[in-house]
Amino acid sequence: MTLHIGIVGCSAEGAALCYRTICAEGAELLGPHAHPEVSMHTPPLSDYVVHLERGDMQGVADLMLASAEKLARIGADFLLTPDNTIHQAFHLVAPRSPLPWLHIAETVAEEAAARGYRKLALTGTRWLTDSAVYPDALGKRGLNCVKPTIAERDAIMRVIMDDLVYGRFTEAGVTVFQRIIGRLKEEEGCDAVILGCTEIPLIMHDGNSPLPTLDSTRLLARAALRRAIKG
Repeated sequence: MTLHIGIVGCSAEGAALCYRTICAEGAELLGPHAHPEVSMHTPPLSDYVVHLERGDMQGVADLMLASAEKLARIGADFLLTPDNTIHQAFHLVAPRSPLPWLHIAETVAEEAAARGYRKLALTGTRWLTDSAVYPDALGKRGLNCVKPTIAERDAIMRVIMDDLVYGRFTEAGVTVFQRIIGRLKEEEGCDAVILGCTEIPLIMHDGNSPLPTLDSTRLLARAALRRAIKG
């Protein structure tokens, strides 16, 4: 008997990639067409954006908890959110949550340590890269987090919020990430890059990135599969 996974969605493309990964890779572990039961609740992304732009983490937490309550009522056993940015509110969510959660940055940090990486470049929304979500998670394992410059953060933010969250994937967007990741490799000495927005893996991967990638979306989905199968 596998556990019921609850996905607290934020942006559609990232949540969809996480959901698809759970379903597709579940079959590899459980047999043809099999995967754990999965439920997802997603308020409008605009609701989150309003609070993020104000720096209102309590507002973000309240949205996450509203989804958590709905998922608990329909039988989910544990929760995750395939959105790195809103993990800034995690400390406000966990104590009040009706169910336990997986933490995306801790999942990525565990994988980075297992692969032997020491200095991680971080990409993601400006809200994420300005925050302590990844420095804290990586620091617990003795790993270093290197953030892009302010100008680079703004460039990444435009690609994410103007294109990726709408399902628009362009060569220009790929070029922006390749340039920034390349600089973080050559000038900062990073040995891997965290794809720290759940949409980034839709355009960046080991085949086109100057650095080895840590795909936060799929790593979280796989952690959820392991948790659901082990019970």
